[in-house]
Amino acid sequence: MNRSSIKTWQVFLPLAILCLIVVFYHGLYGNPSYIPPVIVNTPAPDFIAPELYEEKGQRAPREMRLSDYKGKVVVLNFWASWCTECALEHPSLLEINQRYAQDPRFVMLGVNYQDKENPAKEYLAKHGNNFKHVRDFSGKISIDYGIYGVPETFVIDKQGMIRHKSIGPIIGQNYTHVVEDIIEPLLKGEALKG
Repeated sequence: MNRSSIKTWQVFLPLAILCLIVVFYHGLYGNPSYIPPVIVNTPAPDFIAPELYEEKGQRAPREMRLSDYKGKVVVLNFWASWCTECALEHPSLLEINQRYAQDPRFVMLGVNYQDKENPAKEYLAKHGNNFKHVRDFSGKISIDYGIYGVPETFVIDKQGMIRHKSIGPIIGQNYTHVVEDIIEPLLKGEALKG
């Protein structure tokens, strides 16, 4: 070997080893279940899912599709029966839905996350149920929305764009912010501030 090829290997070999160490380290300590988050101001991923709570006399759950609500402001809340913060925020969600129940431009949907059907139905029977819920027992909807935990809530505008994402319960100041600064302006067709 000539002198220049030896120098090249002396530089290349340590860099190659360093790259392998970085890749190996990332493989060991990186998050293998990393799901990229859904970004505000992007189209809301559409989904088709069975309704959680069937109406009396109904033989099978209805299939619900998010795109059926295009033209409405949609509050999409991910929750689970085992989630204590979900139980904490549930009265606020019932209140939001009651506030806008007569407004044809508004709809609220719950997405039951990583749960079993009976505990989910028992949760709704215990805490109240004045809006529609779908089942996401496979986790596909949650993956599409980048859900890491519950509760997480999205506000989707009339054009189907995500305009707000809340991580954690919608209570207190967060409740006021979501209602006054997000839902109200979207219903009026106004631009959101900031």
